Amino acid sequence: MIRETTDAPLLRRNSFHVDETAARLIEFDSTDDLDAVFGRGRPEVWYALGGGNNILFTRRFEGTLIKPAAAGIEAIGEDADSVTIRAAAATEWDDMVAWCVDHGLWGAENLSLIPGTVGAAPVQNIGAYGAEAADIIHRVEVYDTHRREHITLGKADCRFAYRDSIFKHEFRSRTVITSVEMRLGKRPAPNLAYGDLLSHVEARGGASLRNIRDAVCAIRRGKLPDTDELGNAGSFFKNPIVDRATGERLRSEDPSCPLYPAADPAKCKLAAGWLIDRAGLKGYRSGRVGVHERQALVLVNFGGATGGEVMALARHVQSVVLDRFGVEIEPEVNIL
Repeated sequence: MIRETTDAPLLRRNSFHVDETAARLIEFDSTDDLDAVFGRGRPEVWYALGGGNNILFTRRFEGTLIKPAAAGIEAIGEDADSVTIRAAAATEWDDMVAWCVDHGLWGAENLSLIPGTVGAAPVQNIGAYGAEAADIIHRVEVYDTHRREHITLGKADCRFAYRDSIFKHEFRSRTVITSVEMRLGKRPAPNLAYGDLLSHVEARGGASLRNIRDAVCAIRRGKLPDTDELGNAGSFFKNPIVDRATGERLRSEDPSCPLYPAADPAKCKLAAGWLIDRAGLKGYRSGRVGVHERQALVLVNFGGATGGEVMALARHVQSVVLDRFGVEIEPEVNIL
C-alpha cells in the first residue's frame, strides 16, 4: 500500500525536532509499491528517509521523501559457523541487534542502541565501540530508480568505508534500500578493545552477548541524550583522519590525545569529541542550540531551533577546532 501526503510535517520525523515540511511524502509497504511509485515518473528531487535519526533539515524540502514502512526479521540461511538474516528497511536497528543477541548470534552487539532503521545503516556505515555495520552486512537489496528494477548488491559493491558507502555517492537519489542481509557468527567473538568497554563488561560478569549489549547500552545512555527529550542526531561530526605527522604533533602537545589506526597506515584517526572538548566547547550554548554537556560530539536543539541555527553552531565548532588544532572536522549527519 502507498500513502501519500502533501505539505508533510517533519517535526516528528527527525530526531533534531526541527519543524520543517516536505512538499510530498510517500510511504510504501512492499517492494512492489516502488514500481508503482516510480512508474508514474521519477520525481525530479527526492530523498529516501529512514528513521530521521541522522538528518538535519535546514529548510523546507521541495521534493519527495520516500519512506519504507515494512519491518521484520527472518533467518534465511545457515552454515556451521554463521546464520544469515534479512531485515526489512523500516526495522529499528536496535530491535535487530536485540534479536541477534536473543538468538545467540555474534557480531551486532557492539552496535546496540544506535538509533535509526536497518535501511539507513548501510548508507552511513554506522559504527560504535570498534564495530561497523559493514562488519556484518552480507548483501543489500535496493530498488534502482534509474533502471526501475530490484537489484542486490554484495558487500564489496557497497564500497563501505568509515561512515561512507556508495549510497552517499553514485547511488544517492538513485536507489531505495528495501532490506539488508547480515551474517552473524554462532561462536563467541567478543570485540572489547575499544575504550573502557572491557571494564564495563567484566563488571557485569564477563564477555557474554547479553553482558556486552548491556554494557554498551549503559555507556551510551550515560553519555548521549535521549532524542525524545532533547533534539539531536547523535554524533554530529566524523572522527577526522589525518596524516601521522599531524597526529604525532597533537600527541606531543597533549599526551592524552587519542590516536586510532586508519585504513591507510600513513594516517591515523583522531577523536573529534576530544578535539571539541579540548577546544573548550563541551557544554557551549548559543540561544536554542548547544554542544551537549556530557558528549562534545553531540549538537542539541534545546527546543524550537531551526536547522539553520544548528548549522550555524556546527560551523562555529568547526572554525574553533580548526583554529585551535589545524584540523578540519566534517559533519557525519546528512544535511538537507
